[in-house]
Amino acid sequence: MKENPNNISGFKNLCSWFSMHDFEGYDPYDIKAHPWIIKLISRSQQSRFYTLVRELVFEFLFTFPVFSRRILNIKPTVNAKAIGLLADAYLDIFTVTKDKKFLSRANQYLDWLLHHPGNAENGLGWGYPFDWQSTEFIPAGTPNGIVTTAVGEAFWKRYLLLKEAKDLDILVRIGNFLASLPKDRISDDKLCFSYTPLFRNHVHNLNLFVAEFLLKVGFETKNSNWISLAQKAVNYTINDQRPEGSFDYNGPPEPPANFIDHYHTGFVLRMLFSIWKLTKREDVYFVLKKGYHFYIENFFEGPIPKLKPEQKYRIDIHSCAEAVICLSTLEGTFPESCNRAQKVLDWTINNLQDPSGYFYYGILKSRILGFTWKSKIPYFRWGQAWMMKAFATYMKKTSDKL
Repeated sequence: MKENPNNISGFKNLCSWFSMHDFEGYDPYDIKAHPWIIKLISRSQQSRFYTLVRELVFEFLFTFPVFSRRILNIKPTVNAKAIGLLADAYLDIFTVTKDKKFLSRANQYLDWLLHHPGNAENGLGWGYPFDWQSTEFIPAGTPNGIVTTAVGEAFWKRYLLLKEAKDLDILVRIGNFLASLPKDRISDDKLCFSYTPLFRNHVHNLNLFVAEFLLKVGFETKNSNWISLAQKAVNYTINDQRPEGSFDYNGPPEPPANFIDHYHTGFVLRMLFSIWKLTKREDVYFVLKKGYHFYIENFFEGPIPKLKPEQKYRIDIHSCAEAVICLSTLEGTFPESCNRAQKVLDWTINNLQDPSGYFYYGILKSRILGFTWKSKIPYFRWGQAWMMKAFATYMKKTSDKL
């Protein structure tokens, strides 16, 4: 594919920004770890009044993200998921460019991760550097499946690249943690992995991230137990696809969240694609194809990634990055997807990249007054790390060295 000058400048500008911002940064969820905000979120789950208060407070936080963090004394943190995404991206960039500075940077990030794991009772896992309130309270540092599989993917790529025994040992330790997560055995051939070791829940994208990791490492190490667990987790999710092709965020027996958004849909599609490649299961391909067509038909307005099928805003940098990653990943099976990825990447660089190189949070719309604005805060994980992975995935799929 012919090199695009806009891609080249966008990539180089982001690399330049990272050269001055190695590890620390703000995150959309760091402010939600403040004790006042956690208490408000908890109360809003049981009270319509506090739900309204929560929405008003969140409107303020979204509108004034930097000021809000200053008044609440929120400090930048090092996020293991961001470090894992960057290591993953730099390994892909190295495979295309053969520039050893990218391999060196990936190794630097992976070394940091090995020295800063979460508090896992079994195996090796990582979590977020802040408290967060889900259906239950989750303390900072609690390892979870989402962060751990993001980190695990980076170690997997280095293992495929270098074939060193130390990386396979790390992958096995990561697999031990993921396999130990609470599981709801729905039936003899279906189960769902939980997000953290703390409680049982049912989230489709998490379930597939864990299943995909256990499958590939299970095949590599001939671990039949992991393969069996993973196949049952796949059965659970593909049997909960909605008739039109979408997936709710929650899976049964959780009440439907009625939340179908861009980046979680992209996660599900990418994991189904990898699982299909690993297993050659025709039922997985059928679900993937149906889900892909729903995604293409409902989550874009021209080159702009929509947040939800029925909701354009917020135009989120995470949605933009995931669109590039998902469409690039599926390029070999759905050939038109790579052209779509290029259009999204071009739009994102032109509309959401700051002259200094970082990417804005997105274009937001006030839920109260209806006006739109660009939120220019440089979220480290949510924006910069994901966009680096987007550039890397596109580069690897197109052999465009940017």
